[in-house]
Amino acid sequence: MEMPTEVDAEQIKSFRDFLTSYNKLSEICFIDCITDFTTREVRTKEEKCALNCMEKYMKMNQRVSQRFQEFQMIANENAMAAAKKLGQLR
Repeated sequence: MEMPTEVDAEQIKSFRDFLTSYNKLSEICFIDCITDFTTREVRTKEEKCALNCMEKYMKMNQRVSQRFQEFQMIANENAMAAAKKLGQLR
């Protein structure tokens, strides 16, 4: 079984977008939740805050994606209807 040697430019862009999003999420949750730098250990309060922050971000991201898909479906349906209408007028 051969492994693919070429990496698609779209895959690179997708991975870069993922890393950008992940880094932004990490930074936001770190700034909001980590407050005690006097110990190496992560406090329970900080851990709960970080988990809550990530969960909210993931839910928001999922919801935005759903809405975008719904918007795209409606836009495609409207474009198809307009194309049919235009085709009937000619």
